[in-house]
Amino acid sequence: MGFSLLNTFVLTKNLKRVCITGSTGSIGCNTLEVIDNLHNHNICIEVLYLTTNKRIDILASQIKKYSPKSVVILNENAAENFKVQYNFKDLEILKGYQGLIEIVSRNDYDLLINGLVGFSGLKPTIIAIESGKDVALANKESLVVAGKLVNELLKKHNTKLLPIDSEHSAILQCLIGENKDSVRKLILTASGGPFRNKSLTEIKDISVEEALCHPNWKMGNKITIDSATLMNKGLEVIEAKWLFDKNENEIEVLIHPQSIVHSMVEFRDGSIKAQLGVPDMKIPIQYALTYPDRISSDYVRMDFNKMNMLTFESPDFTKFRCLKIAYDVLKAGGTYAVVLNAANEIAVDLFLKEKIKFLQIPEMIESQLSMHNNSETCSLEDIIDLDMMIRKKVLESDNSFSVAEV
Repeated sequence: MGFSLLNTFVLTKNLKRVCITGSTGSIGCNTLEVIDNLHNHNICIEVLYLTTNKRIDILASQIKKYSPKSVVILNENAAENFKVQYNFKDLEILKGYQGLIEIVSRNDYDLLINGLVGFSGLKPTIIAIESGKDVALANKESLVVAGKLVNELLKKHNTKLLPIDSEHSAILQCLIGENKDSVRKLILTASGGPFRNKSLTEIKDISVEEALCHPNWKMGNKITIDSATLMNKGLEVIEAKWLFDKNENEIEVLIHPQSIVHSMVEFRDGSIKAQLGVPDMKIPIQYALTYPDRISSDYVRMDFNKMNMLTFESPDFTKFRCLKIAYDVLKAGGTYAVVLNAANEIAVDLFLKEKIKFLQIPEMIESQLSMHNNSETCSLEDIIDLDMMIRKKVLESDNSFSVAEV
């Protein structure tokens, strides 16, 4: 039996001090807005640590407003530029990935808000849990590649993991007060991305600019491309397995273009619960920070007089091969998920650099999976080693993946 997410939650009213990794990204900036709202309602959250890759101007504005104890700038050139351009008294400035790990390892904060994108977010998640910290998680890759390990550590260290993704937050909200054994299936919704109504032929030669035009959400480039391929939803399917202890047959994906129903739970008696709201990440972020309480906010509200149509459809697994691959990986288990994630991150990066075509992303992933000898996931070190090996293999390949004729 897997370790159920619902068993890990307790009231977080006394939360005082946070470390926000990726504070200058979409999740980080929204989190700081949520903290502002909570301050307006007499809930004080102290921002101790902020981290960025190289967005030093945004970081500087955050420092002026929140006065953190320390910051981390991962890009070393950006760190040097920051020291030249800015002078904040008594501010500790660390640089590089080791600086990030050092900050996360400290014992003077209560909650890690992990807004990092990709595999780089795994180690901070693990270290925070091992240090006895609770984690509000937007870094889905942590659970995709190391879900079993993360759940074991949560149980061992008696810490909590709170989902920030709108889909998993929605499922959590639908499960409150329910017996987990009464759940028949989880239903994750997906907008369908920018190519929902396009054929395979039409998306064969789409540009990076077209793929970055998400219809509903404003996100970073990597997540936006994952949403266009539906790999983002595939990763969320795997994540849901570890969060809610369900297998691939109990997790369904539905295309919902309006992004109003964030996810649903179907129960054994035929009842379905759904969580609805405008597409705004601040709402699930605030719920994670204040669970199980609901604090007032000034966020945009649903107006059903203006929203008179909610539609749903099944995903096209032929067009969105990445989603089908993710389901296959979930069913197979083991280290396939590590391979999936590493190959996808490199393929997306190559597409963003216009070195491969859009439809070559799933081809590159399938190629690596076909060559992999699956095994049970072991230690963090084993996962890191496999991730590095797959990335190297993808980059060393001749990238001569022919796009299928359509």
